[in-house]
Amino acid sequence: MAKKSETKKITEDQIIGMYMDYVLEHETVPKSIYKFCKSNAIKEEEFYNFFGSVEGLQAAIWEKFYTNTVGVMAKNEDYESFSNQDKMLTFFFSMFELLTMNRSYVLFALREHDSMLKNLSQLKGLRSNIKIFASELVQDANADISFKITKKSPQLYAEGTWVQFLFLLKFWMEDTSAGFEKTDLAIEKSVKTIFDVFENTPLESIIDFGKFLYKEKFA
Repeated sequence: MAKKSETKKITEDQIIGMYMDYVLEHETVPKSIYKFCKSNAIKEEEFYNFFGSVEGLQAAIWEKFYTNTVGVMAKNEDYESFSNQDKMLTFFFSMFELLTMNRSYVLFALREHDSMLKNLSQLKGLRSNIKIFASELVQDANADISFKITKKSPQLYAEGTWVQFLFLLKFWMEDTSAGFEKTDLAIEKSVKTIFDVFENTPLESIIDFGKFLYKEKFA
């Protein structure tokens, strides 16, 4: 007896890929789940197995950027021996390398609406993940500090890291340098600055960073 052919199941990553291709080809978000599924020859139920709406899918893409970034870092056998500053540098370099690979989509997603706040709403899950990542770095550092008064605030550092990411994201979006080398420089200077501020070290780095921002007309 002949076996029935098995229908290959659609995966979450495949639907994400379909969506990213769709918006770049049509230069607009699909008007309905029905039209999106029909154009990709999939059933609506296959979409809803993973996402409840287009907005949910959009947010999931940014969370996927985060998990993929962490996955890349985990492959580095030396990562766990890095200082917290080097771990943060590795995170930002890895994240923006991934964003650069998907630059056309990222620019579309962050310029879809006239309101920047509305565009940034899809980054809510990413914000939570980045803040957790930053908090864990501080908690690890605090574990080696005996006196409570000298311990750092994970919440404060986490919020600062998120603001830092938003700054770097905007800088990268407007960067026209070859290979986005100015973004790489901004990452290095901003990470050094935030650690200097957090550790109460001299302000030379802050002044240097301020001059850099002014030079790039980004202040």
